[in-house]
Amino acid sequence: MKNLVFNTDNNWASLILRVALGIIILIHGTTKLGSGFAGFEGFITEYMGLPVIVAYTTVFIETAGSVMLILGFATRINAVAMFGLFVGMIVTVHGAIGFQMNWNGQYDAGMEGYEYHLLVLSICTALMVLGGGRFSADRTIQGLGQPGLRNIKN
Repeated sequence: MKNLVFNTDNNWASLILRVALGIIILIHGTTKLGSGFAGFEGFITEYMGLPVIVAYTTVFIETAGSVMLILGFATRINAVAMFGLFVGMIVTVHGAIGFQMNWNGQYDAGMEGYEYHLLVLSICTALMVLGGGRFSADRTIQGLGQPGLRNIKN
């Protein structure tokens, strides 16, 4: 199980993808907290008709999950969680709007197409395959119990 979760090589691509995605989604998630979680909770429960746990899970994945991605800790698990979250966003909200963003302002704020979401899904898929890569906690954990991290090659 340890190898399935933490196994990774020393690639730069994973570092770039996980840090970029982590920073972008962290800002996206903390905005929900900064602008008042009650408004987001109301959107999820009243407008969407979903249970309140969905609101809490969403913010947890977008904040704590993003920090763990940036650190490269349990990269695959966090990529799977974020993948599931964004599939849920497409299915419940953005899929009905269509592919493109709301360029002409014909929808309310926050009502965008799913093109951005497909980019996130693509990055998550790459991280599920590659793992955390260079400078990740996963790589450090992978090396624990071995004669030394300097002996781990690409």
